[in-house]
Amino acid sequence: MRKGNLMSVRHDIRVLDATIRDGGLCNNFEFSDEFVRELYKTNIKCGVDYMEFGYRASRNLFNEEDHGKWKFCKEEDIRAIVGENVSDMKIAVMADVGRCDFKTDFIPKKDSVIDMIRVACYIHQIPAAVEMINYFNELGYETTCNIMAISQASFNQIDDALEMLGESKVDVIYLVDSYGSLFPENAAELAKKYLEYGEKYGKQIGFHGHNNQNLAFANTIETLSYGISYVDATALAMGRGAGNCAMELMLGFLKNPKYSIYSLLRFIEKYMIPLKESGVQWGFDLQYMFTGQLNRHPREAIRFTEQNRTDYTEFYKELLDNF
Repeated sequence: MRKGNLMSVRHDIRVLDATIRDGGLCNNFEFSDEFVRELYKTNIKCGVDYMEFGYRASRNLFNEEDHGKWKFCKEEDIRAIVGENVSDMKIAVMADVGRCDFKTDFIPKKDSVIDMIRVACYIHQIPAAVEMINYFNELGYETTCNIMAISQASFNQIDDALEMLGESKVDVIYLVDSYGSLFPENAAELAKKYLEYGEKYGKQIGFHGHNNQNLAFANTIETLSYGISYVDATALAMGRGAGNCAMELMLGFLKNPKYSIYSLLRFIEKYMIPLKESGVQWGFDLQYMFTGQLNRHPREAIRFTEQNRTDYTEFYKELLDNF
């Protein structure tokens, strides 16, 4: 049963900008403060509900000198951009299971400008994710669980994971098409499964798409139509590999008058186009289509891109030989 129609406004929808976090995977999180500050202002003007600043990665596992500051999202770095965040937009960061020091690197919500922590994990890491989610809940944060690479999980695994998350303190459970391999039809079937558990346990459901097959936007609005309410998007679709659902498409699609596209277009003109012209690479290309069609991690396609290869036929054969 679809929820709403193309002309209706659904007040349960929340739009999250993941440009700095997912886009940071394209440029090693080396965004200037000006870029991040202007994106923050742009998101507020556009009516975006959440802005994700990046990861809070472990400084024991990752050398701070090897990455831009948004790999670590220190409290003082976020505050340098947003101050006390006197806006309606909420601030989010992502914490990867196994790649963060969650018991030492997070302060209570009352002392932080962060509102939401998004816990990312693979399906076999759900027990560890639940421990983190419940800990962050006790600190006072909103939480999500983003189960990555769901297209490679079995239905039994998904059922078990959703049951465990349903019994946890998580607020939003995200369906994540990490490999950009889903089509609207199977994205919808998965969405209905997630929504079934969401209804059972009183959880919101979100969708995060990748554009390997040029379907990130299509899959997002298809899952929205069945009742998913949290959606991720990025400016000019910037994100790892083939990129994400484009924020300009999302804001242009939603009928709620709180969302506006004009400030985003100005930001794209002034900051996103020059960023792409500087050599930062993302977006649909054949190599990402191949990994999407084969339901594989895009790492080989990313390497192909970095090597400036254009021998698509040979690369496709390599993928098939290693399938």
